[in-house]
Amino acid sequence: MIQQLLFVLTLLVFGYFLRRRILQIRNTIRLGRQVPVTGPVAQRLRNMLLVAFGQKKMFARFIPAFLHLLIYIGFIVINLEVLEFVIDGLAGTHRIFAPFLGSLYSVLMNVFEFLAVGVLVACAVFLVRRNVLRLPRFWSAEMTSWPRLDANIILITEMVLMLAILKMNAADQILQQRDAHYTPTGKLFFSSLFIPLLEDYSTPFLIFVERFAWWFHITGILGFAIYITYSKHLHIFMAFPNTYYARLEPAGYISNMPVVTREVKTMLGLQAEGTPAEDVPAHFGAKDINDLPRTSLMAAYACTECGRCTSECPANLTGKKLSPRKIMMDVRDRLEEAGRNLRAGTKGLDDGKTLLDHYITREEINACTTCNACAEACPVLINPMEIIIELRRYVAMEESGAPPAWNAMFQNLETNFAPWKFPAADRFNWAKEN
Repeated sequence: MIQQLLFVLTLLVFGYFLRRRILQIRNTIRLGRQVPVTGPVAQRLRNMLLVAFGQKKMFARFIPAFLHLLIYIGFIVINLEVLEFVIDGLAGTHRIFAPFLGSLYSVLMNVFEFLAVGVLVACAVFLVRRNVLRLPRFWSAEMTSWPRLDANIILITEMVLMLAILKMNAADQILQQRDAHYTPTGKLFFSSLFIPLLEDYSTPFLIFVERFAWWFHITGILGFAIYITYSKHLHIFMAFPNTYYARLEPAGYISNMPVVTREVKTMLGLQAEGTPAEDVPAHFGAKDINDLPRTSLMAAYACTECGRCTSECPANLTGKKLSPRKIMMDVRDRLEEAGRNLRAGTKGLDDGKTLLDHYITREEINACTTCNACAEACPVLINPMEIIIELRRYVAMEESGAPPAWNAMFQNLETNFAPWKFPAADRFNWAKEN
């Protein structure tokens, strides 16, 4: 009974902190503009199932995709065993599913252990790739000490949790032979490899080992669930809503601002639909996170920091300062800072800082070629270019701060309806010479 009460208390404590953090993230995302979600629901669900659940875009790079798939499947399937942990903890039982499943229980446990070993191998390889081979995309300028440490913490934690399962099962198998109260599980192949290390110990010590590993695993998972809400590994959950709400338009489509479209049509003498006064924005484009749509803020929390976007960005490859991954990391950092300010009852977004200039420089946004390579490379359908365009719109339309070459083009568009500095009537003069 004491263990049951302790387990319930543990669930309540961890549940409280997890719920509080989820609400914090939700409220922070709500700082952005609410935009209507259009497009067929069936297509959005298909994107979510194929990209988030099915890992479709990961396989553009097969080796890391396969290793990630091992961790992903292990995360999903092994956590089915956590359901048994929870029921056992609440009911005071031990392996409650074993009597009902019979020999199938042994098969399932061997599958779980096989996946646990797969997770161990995959995490070890990822640690080597990050810390020994030092792949360039994991050591670029924005990957400072915390992002690198965060990735290592998660990988090491996953390995320790998997080892805890194997050690728990090994101690349990020895106890099954010594104590009739322990439910038979049949032979478990991988955890049996640990038996020679434990079989010489006394029964009370093995009971302690089994219980300690059990508690370590369940509290580790609960702590892991809270930690990832502060980590880039929040993408484990945020990838699903992000792929659902991702844009459905073709990659090259750039959404226009209705107010600007109406004014341009009026200037060209075309019939333009009126824009209600309440739809007229306070300013054009985005200067801070509250000017961005909520989908872009949600995407910042869904970012995996894998760096595929940056490794495909032509501006970055030619030595320019732009890194699409940094754009998403900067948005998330600004979101977290604003959220902390609001919870502390301070100035919130009026803290003298803005996303533009204080986090993302003009040099970065001007380097973007709007080629969509970053959006195409992202395994969870994040589009950093949307944020860059909104920041550039603010600079160009509110501050007239675009580069001189751009301003010349804008002036030509306004006067000649073309990027070139000659009248529209002379546009086809080149054809007269042929």
